[in-house]
Amino acid sequence: MDCKEKILSDEYVDIVVDFPVDILLTEGLDICYIPLGEGYSVVYDNLLTAESRWRGAYQYRFTPKVYGLMELEPAQAGDDAQVRMEKAGEMRAAQLFQEPFDATPLISSGILSVQREPLNLTGRGCVFCCIDTGVDYTSPVFRNEDGSTRILAIWDQTIQDGPAPRELYFGTEYTREQINAALQADDPYSIVPSRDTVGHGSALAGVAAGSSLGNGTLYLGAAPQADILVVKLKQCKPYLRQYYYLPDDVPAYTEADIMLAIRYANTFAETFKRPVVICLGVGTNMGDHNRSGFLSRYLSCMGGYRSRVMVVAGGNEGNAAHHFFGQIPTNLGRIDSFKDVEIRVSEGVRGFIMEFWGSIPDLFNVVIRSPGGETIPPIRLGVEGETTHRFIYERTVITVQSVLVEANTGEQLVVFRVSQPTEGIWNFRVTAAGQLYNGEFHLWLPITEFLTAECYFLSPDPYTTLTEPSMAERVISVSTYNDVNNSFFLESGRGFARMGQICPDIAAPGVNISTIYGRRTGSSLAAALTAGAAAQFMQWAVVEGNSLLAETEEVRNYFIQGAVRTAELSYPSREWGESGIIVSS
Repeated sequence: MDCKEKILSDEYVDIVVDFPVDILLTEGLDICYIPLGEGYSVVYDNLLTAESRWRGAYQYRFTPKVYGLMELEPAQAGDDAQVRMEKAGEMRAAQLFQEPFDATPLISSGILSVQREPLNLTGRGCVFCCIDTGVDYTSPVFRNEDGSTRILAIWDQTIQDGPAPRELYFGTEYTREQINAALQADDPYSIVPSRDTVGHGSALAGVAAGSSLGNGTLYLGAAPQADILVVKLKQCKPYLRQYYYLPDDVPAYTEADIMLAIRYANTFAETFKRPVVICLGVGTNMGDHNRSGFLSRYLSCMGGYRSRVMVVAGGNEGNAAHHFFGQIPTNLGRIDSFKDVEIRVSEGVRGFIMEFWGSIPDLFNVVIRSPGGETIPPIRLGVEGETTHRFIYERTVITVQSVLVEANTGEQLVVFRVSQPTEGIWNFRVTAAGQLYNGEFHLWLPITEFLTAECYFLSPDPYTTLTEPSMAERVISVSTYNDVNNSFFLESGRGFARMGQICPDIAAPGVNISTIYGRRTGSSLAAALTAGAAAQFMQWAVVEGNSLLAETEEVRNYFIQGAVRTAELSYPSREWGESGIIVSS
């Protein structure tokens, strides 16, 4: 089996590593790998032998995180995943541009004013990269006046019958020439069969870099003259869907494929000449929320290069009740030296993952009580290893994986994997295991899209709800507000990072944004608007020679300096970030 076959096979796991792969290359070893640069690689290992090689089939450090789309579908309360997907499909099937274009977000963020004289900042000479669900390359908003495409290339990771990008082995790369040939054909998809079947990537690309050219229809993105680069991510493998209990029809992408997409996008940058702005509209609740994950660190490395800008959506988990913050009093003499964590599990929850992050050097125990009153004896969270607990009178099985010193962070981590949970209120009582120093701990449930039914904390904390990897260093982290009344969007993720690092950086419009598929809402739209503004800035800075050394930090700081603040708020803000509302001027 060659490397491409291993990469695509459901019998091989995808493992991100941050050490030289050469130490693994012993004779007869059934693996292949793709270097990412900066010391990172993606290793593809046989599922049957990976358990012994990586000291546990799902050891936390070597299990890729899975990311979902940061957009709110127009679904009603109680809709299941299938209904949500059907409604999204109905939206995409509707005729484009049915609703009048609303330029208010472009005006309120200052983007429209700098598109005009005297600056004329339209993203000219820059590359906007959308790593997402693909793009509808036939849409007029992605074409030049003469009808030719503005898309430089599409790397479709889901199509395997064409040439892959150099040294990436899988997927098919479609060039600008091929896309132009397809647009001239009676059946474009017979030449370039890449489609955006979800619509999320097309919506983001339109908001960031769409133009009204081609058919006279009024539509305008933030950087309408930027070239566009697209990566259509492939879905995660079945073993990860099973591990994370993902709904069958919900899009989910691994950090390994996202990191490969970033490496691909990086090849299109030319220092001092051709800047690349990368937009990530995906996120997850899994991770330390402290900048230490593989994807966060890799983004930080790439964001430090000249002529690169990384923009990441902050997520829509602020009001989802999926984060819990607790602190046990450090005085052990008190009778309340514990903290009860109650989780409401609705009917239809197939299972869920919950991560517990404790503060060093504290150690904790936990007692689990089911809705029926059955109790698991105290579990010592500070003990390394994995244990499985089966309830006598209920079908629920709970696997507890404890990592005393997690390798990326050096901190205590416990992963609870709850299978077939009984409907009702579950209680996780956290107690001290010895002397406490600050007694703080955090828990996160999966993002809303990754649950098959409602599952939430009864006493949630709305802060530290930014999704990974928006807390990474050297990225522009974006929260969401409603530009109609300048109110913070209730669903938007909020800062700060778990150890207090300041994020988000800015807030951008993301409510009822005009896309090529109608009005949409979510932090991914706010990130796309910000990415378009970043392309405008990079045109001024790099293409026009005003600041040739510009990179993510510089763009971020310019945005912070120029943003609108209100006297009623103090900054940095957990909601609005360091700067308040983005103004691209």
